[in-house]
Amino acid sequence: MSRLLDKQEHMKNWTTLSPPILVFLSFASFAQNGSPLSYPAARKSNLVDDYQGTRVPDPYRWLENDSSRETTQWVQAENNITFSYLAAIPFRDAWKKRITELSNFAKYSEPFRRKNFYYYYENSGLQNQPVLFRQPALDAPPELVIDPNTFSSDGTTIMSTFSLSQSGRYAVYALSRGGSDWETYFVRDMSSGRDLPDSLSWVKVSQVAWLGNGFYYSRYPTPAKGQELSSKNENHQVYYHRLGTPQQSDELIYEDRGNPQRFHIAETTEDERYTFLSISDRGKGFEGNALLYRDNQEKGRAFLPIVPTAGKFQYSFIGNDGSKFLILTNENAPGWKILEYDAGAAAGQRWKTIVSEKPEPISSASTDAGQLFVTYLKDVTSKVYQYDYSGILSNEIALPGLGTAGGFSGEKDDPFVFYIFSSLNYPPTIFRYDPATHQSAVFRRPQISFDPEKYETRQIFYSSKDGTHIPMFIVSRKGLVLDGSHPSILYAYGGFNISILPIFSTSLLTWLEQGGVYAVANLRGGSEYGEKWHEAGMLLKKQNVFDDFIAAAQYLIDNKYTSSAKLAIRGASNGGLLVGAVTNQRPDLFHVAIAQAGVMDMLRFHKYTIGWNWIPEYGCSDSTRDFQNLYGYSPVHNIREQLNYPAIIVTTADHDDRVVPAHSFKYVATLQEKYRGPNPILIRIDTNSGHGSSNMTKAIEIAADIYSFIFFNMGLRPVFPPQ
Repeated sequence: MSRLLDKQEHMKNWTTLSPPILVFLSFASFAQNGSPLSYPAARKSNLVDDYQGTRVPDPYRWLENDSSRETTQWVQAENNITFSYLAAIPFRDAWKKRITELSNFAKYSEPFRRKNFYYYYENSGLQNQPVLFRQPALDAPPELVIDPNTFSSDGTTIMSTFSLSQSGRYAVYALSRGGSDWETYFVRDMSSGRDLPDSLSWVKVSQVAWLGNGFYYSRYPTPAKGQELSSKNENHQVYYHRLGTPQQSDELIYEDRGNPQRFHIAETTEDERYTFLSISDRGKGFEGNALLYRDNQEKGRAFLPIVPTAGKFQYSFIGNDGSKFLILTNENAPGWKILEYDAGAAAGQRWKTIVSEKPEPISSASTDAGQLFVTYLKDVTSKVYQYDYSGILSNEIALPGLGTAGGFSGEKDDPFVFYIFSSLNYPPTIFRYDPATHQSAVFRRPQISFDPEKYETRQIFYSSKDGTHIPMFIVSRKGLVLDGSHPSILYAYGGFNISILPIFSTSLLTWLEQGGVYAVANLRGGSEYGEKWHEAGMLLKKQNVFDDFIAAAQYLIDNKYTSSAKLAIRGASNGGLLVGAVTNQRPDLFHVAIAQAGVMDMLRFHKYTIGWNWIPEYGCSDSTRDFQNLYGYSPVHNIREQLNYPAIIVTTADHDDRVVPAHSFKYVATLQEKYRGPNPILIRIDTNSGHGSSNMTKAIEIAADIYSFIFFNMGLRPVFPPQ
């Protein structure tokens, strides 16, 4: 949901073929006759909240208790209907098979070096989790380090962190079970390949910051038994853990009980000379953070302020040259800039601009091979520049085309740099870059059965309601005839200063193969054009995001890429909120809506788990001003009986402790109560998954279900194998 957090239940097996055949016939009849589905009964209570004099009913508040028997029974009944419906789609299995075929190729991360080894992740094809390998040289045989697929029988345990000590002798790895944001840290001796007895629980929003014979990390106090999913996540603490000791012996480094909704994150320099402490106060509506440091050579020294308090601006440590710290910030620079803070200089002489703000915003900055690499967004595509630590420009790195580049991070003494480039029709390819010669070469290209010459990506600009020009990428087969006949998906996010970049998706290929059009709209609220773009889509200006999305759909229709009858909209998390709000405002504009893990109750989001972290983005219903704004677009509160809603499928998961499933539960229960039209209103509730699919199997299943649901409700039938 934000940069600070920046991952099914199946029908029971049928014992004979008769029940599935009967189910298929019943849904075939449904599709032909337009009869509404019969949904599970959901009890309505008389609960009413008073918001500054406005009385707001909340009849499905009981669904917030996801562990109650009543909620569990409702979930099971909803899943039975949803998975019966999906099983009745005659081409669902074929679509899943095709996604599986295209996904079955080796996938790699860019390598990273620590002392005598290069490390990288590999998925051989259809493994649920990528596997970590290392090799003493890039052309040497690889050695298995950690295979997360062995940690659970269903492949839903994710290795979410792997951090090597500076010597390379030890590593911390974190496991997240079933897609939860909660992590458990373990320590491995890399020389023996065996784990130490160390086990650190209740870790969340943390980095591993190595220092000497241990490391700093961030955690919350142990939640009450059975309250892990609903924990309010308060009193974020920084501890120091010494290797080989129990967690109970860890040294508390920092906490602030008087401000329980602050994040505290520690980070150390590569040479371990300095420790940084970032403090954010998003629960009070502050976008920015405080930044403190201390010299680890001075025992017992307190943290000294670089930026003493959290406010509007953000400050991120990038790297250092001795006491000179490189800091990325948006302080009086909506497009971001890079400053140097010299801790050894006299007061008043410590700050210096290294890389000034440009018209194009900085999307990331990192150090590697003793160089500073800065990635900008030029109309939502990457432009990467190499600087030295003093800010002298050395080179613009030549990329293969318009797309997204990432990587450029490593040790000061690395001989070269790795990065990955991809676009909507360019599979992710790893390049090796020589900072001395400024030359890039392909290091590893995926072997995928895909012909990029059959497809093309266009970038267009359209006008929103207030005349603002919004960029949008459109990918399709080459030679597309603009006659309004093509099934199309419009995807967007629009929030939290996050850009939706053009990247490659294997499952998307199956949509394109069937003649589908895929559009990604870069709405306000993201970081595509810096902080001003973000601010234009947050708080009281959130309606701009919805207007941008509506205008994107209208553009696709007006320019005959598609029609309302062949258009689907899709979004996840903050994008799920987008889909829910726009579905209420313009249900006539599209025929199918896919809302995934959406924030649907805008009056109570701050009361669930980490939801208070989103107050700077949305506001809070405790404020009179914010309440009126939130109440005006909150998806749950703006469902109207007289509207003809499109076919809707909502997805969520039982282990989502970021956007808790109660949002989706209450939204669907309200829709099913008020909508009496012929289109299906379904909810697909995954098990052992969190804020996204917890493994590849589940990701393939949900992609197949979504594409099949869209085609089926558009009255279309795909052709397999594709022509």
